[in-house]
Amino acid sequence: MSFLNQFQALASQSKCLNVALWSVFCLGVLKATTLILSFSSMIFDLFLLPAVSFSQYGAKKGKYCVVTGASDGIGKEYARQLAKRGFNLVLISRTLSKLEALKSDFESKYGVQVRIVSLDISKDTPENYEAISETCKGLPITILVNNVGQSHSVPVPFLETEEKELRDIITINTTATLMITQIVAPTIVQTAKESKCKGLILTMGSFGGLLPTPLLATYSGSKAFLQSWSAALAGELKEKNVDVEIVLSYLVTSAMSKVRRTSIMIPNPTQFVYATLKNIGRRCGAQERYATITPYWSHAMYHFFIENTVGVSSKVANAINYSFHKSIRVRALKKAARQAKQQ
Repeated sequence: MSFLNQFQALASQSKCLNVALWSVFCLGVLKATTLILSFSSMIFDLFLLPAVSFSQYGAKKGKYCVVTGASDGIGKEYARQLAKRGFNLVLISRTLSKLEALKSDFESKYGVQVRIVSLDISKDTPENYEAISETCKGLPITILVNNVGQSHSVPVPFLETEEKELRDIITINTTATLMITQIVAPTIVQTAKESKCKGLILTMGSFGGLLPTPLLATYSGSKAFLQSWSAALAGELKEKNVDVEIVLSYLVTSAMSKVRRTSIMIPNPTQFVYATLKNIGRRCGAQERYATITPYWSHAMYHFFIENTVGVSSKVANAINYSFHKSIRVRALKKAARQAKQQ
């Protein structure tokens, strides 16, 4: 006897049981169908659809892009790949010598105009924001990349987190990001309206914000805040023709992650930024989230797997995350002890 015949025979024994069994069966079919469609959408986004055209944001038409944390790593790569697409740049970072080198390189290589702002974003001062506002004044800006960020030096229990590290993370990841967006976003809205193109605001999120992460509690909370804020902002600016997205990433080789070797799960900044810009407007692995993109293919599949198995906010995910970062902390402390003995 087939499964369906057995199911029908069982259901025929009672009217209530009949309704219950058919309800469960229909819900199972609906869940399976939804999962298949969601997975298929992810595959299309990641591997089959062509790269998004940045002409809609004013590429090669004299428009500007503002990039924070632009002197190294992912920020530097955002600046390079956007310059290659024909955008003029406003680069914001702390190290003036690195910014000057990038300005010279990008202007000569890509024929774009580059303005630089050197400041320490961890210092939440009016002078910082005035400098950014003055540099951006009068420019036809269509893109803002909120890339600047800071994590903990090593995984650390919240109760042992130094006050300066805690305050720096909150200031850099949240306060400065919001203030800079308030400065730049009105210009993006106005430029998009006058030029009849679209605007774009990208903010770097993290798996540390997607999954509550023990031993990175302050960083995790700051990135979770950015997820909620960015999605809310997306709803506000949609009618103004400005796309707003939070970009989720797992590990990428960078100074902040302290990871140097690439692997299937760990791309370099060039690979990660290429995937991000290629897939703007597509959810990729973030199928269940509005105005959110997990652009790199292995990160996307990892995100999809977690979301559709244990769940990102589950006790299981939390315990695994704690164990993983506890082992990183142990290794980091042992390394620091060895280095202290050698001195």
